[in-house]
Amino acid sequence: MRINADFAAKAVVVPKESDWVCSPESGVDRLMLDRIGVEVARATSIVRYAPGSSFPRHNHDAGEEFLVLDGVFSDEHADYAVGTYVRNPPGSGHSPYSESGCRILVKLRQFDPRDLSHVVVDASHSTAWQNPSGTASNILELHEFGSERVAMIQLAEGEPFPIAADPGGVEILVISGSINDEGTDLAAESWLRFPANQENRLVASSDSLLWVKRGHLPS
Repeated sequence: MRINADFAAKAVVVPKESDWVCSPESGVDRLMLDRIGVEVARATSIVRYAPGSSFPRHNHDAGEEFLVLDGVFSDEHADYAVGTYVRNPPGSGHSPYSESGCRILVKLRQFDPRDLSHVVVDASHSTAWQNPSGTASNILELHEFGSERVAMIQLAEGEPFPIAADPGGVEILVISGSINDEGTDLAAESWLRFPANQENRLVASSDSLLWVKRGHLPS
C-alpha cells in the first residue's frame, strides 16, 4: 500500500468521514495520511478509538509518536489527555485503549534509530510556551534530534506563517482553528506535507493551533 508516498511532492489531506477505514481491531478506525506498507508500515494516520475499544499489545521496533487530538488515550503506562505529545522510542511497546473514546495523530516507523528518548509533553499545562519577539505566535518546542524538530505553534487570526525551505521538508497538522493555503481554508485535522527545500506561506484564517515537524522526510 502506498498513500502520499512521493516525498518529493506536496501533499494535502482534508479529512472526510468517508476516508475512515477499519483497523484489524473492532472500534479502532484509521484515516491514512501517508503510508508505505500494509499493517507493518511507515505510516502517518489519524486513529479513532470508540469508547471502550483497545488494541492488542505490540512493540514499536522503529518507534512511534502520537498527539492526542480529542478525548483520553491510555495504555498501561498512563492516561494521555488532549494536547499530550508522546514519543515511544524504537524497541518500546504498549497495550493501548480508550475508555471514553479519542482521536490521535500517530506516526510509525519514522525515528532515527539513534533517537532513543522517551518523551511526554502535556501542552495544555506546559510552562515552556514561548512568545518570540515581533510575532503574535506562541511556540512550544516538543522534541529535537539531529535535523528533526517538532513543535506546537499558536497563531492569531490573520497572522502569516511562512514555510521556510528545509532540506528535510515540513509537515503540519491543524489541531484547531483553520489556515489558508493558496486560497483554500483548511479546517481542524487537515494535514499538509511540504517536500524538501519548498517555501510556502500560510495564513491563519482564525485563531489556530498547529503541530509542526521539520527536517525529517526521507530524501
